[in-house]
Amino acid sequence: MAGQESLVMWGAGAIGGSIAAHLIRAGTDVLLVDSDEAHVAAINGNGLRLTGPIADFTVGAKAVTPSAVTGTFDHVFLAVKGHHTTGAAAAIAPHLAPGGVVVSLQNGLNGEAIAAAVGRERTMLALVNFASDVTSPGVIHYGGRGRAVLGELDGTITARLQALVDMLHAFDPAVSGSENVLGFLWGKLGYGSLLIGTALTSETIPVLLDNPALRPILAGIGRELMQAAAAEGVRPVGVDGFDAEAFLAGDLNRMNASFQKMADHYRHSEKNRTGVWRDLAVRKRPTEVSALLEPVIRIGERHGLSMPLTTRLVRSITEIENGLRDFAVRNLTDLAA
Repeated sequence: MAGQESLVMWGAGAIGGSIAAHLIRAGTDVLLVDSDEAHVAAINGNGLRLTGPIADFTVGAKAVTPSAVTGTFDHVFLAVKGHHTTGAAAAIAPHLAPGGVVVSLQNGLNGEAIAAAVGRERTMLALVNFASDVTSPGVIHYGGRGRAVLGELDGTITARLQALVDMLHAFDPAVSGSENVLGFLWGKLGYGSLLIGTALTSETIPVLLDNPALRPILAGIGRELMQAAAAEGVRPVGVDGFDAEAFLAGDLNRMNASFQKMADHYRHSEKNRTGVWRDLAVRKRPTEVSALLEPVIRIGERHGLSMPLTTRLVRSITEIENGLRDFAVRNLTDLAA
């Protein structure tokens, strides 16, 4: 199932599958690991297919469920939802070579959970912010490019970091390395928190970001997260139109300009609703929202910050998950009540 030089994509869904398909097409030996048996069977039977305006191709690929993985690997890209991180990292640990590395391609602050399983020296982080969705087993719609940045936990630029950046250029030539990958991850958390807010409704992302009545509420959520980042000693970095410094400072003019850029980004993307919304409305399954935002709330509280909007946002998403709340714009306005 594996030679030690092979690469594993642990989580072959929207993010992992999009990247893996490009790597395989470029000649990289990639083993796909996914817990969705139908997705695994479709990939093995028909190949992994990418559709959309950027890429439309199918590659032959080998896919297995986690229990079927054997051997050891030098590189494991982890692309599961945040609430599956601890379990996945524990499953990966026995298969990671002594000098190997796990690269988190996930949303949120998952580095410590991965490091607890495999060691800090074998953990790397990445920001990925492109648009993709699994549309059916074995098929992924890659709807729009976005920022992609890799970095070591300690911020150093290493040879292995550069090697992985070079490898990922097969997916997107703009992939880069950074000394402040945590800043990018916090920036995406801020951006993502606004998008999670849009998942409380059935409206599209650009419609909601353009609504002047909703912007103060969304801005408040983003500001809470950026203040938590600053309190933690992290310099948050803006991502794809999200102006982290503006939200941290509460600069209304710059925040409105940022909302406009984000809305424009999604107007030109074929993905105009979030993965969180798809989990709630289409797949009818729990989201990763609690795993993403509850650690941030705890960080804020540790620094004496009040985070009422973020706390209510998590609660409202959980209520939708449990069938206690319907999709509605009033869910957003209720956050500020």
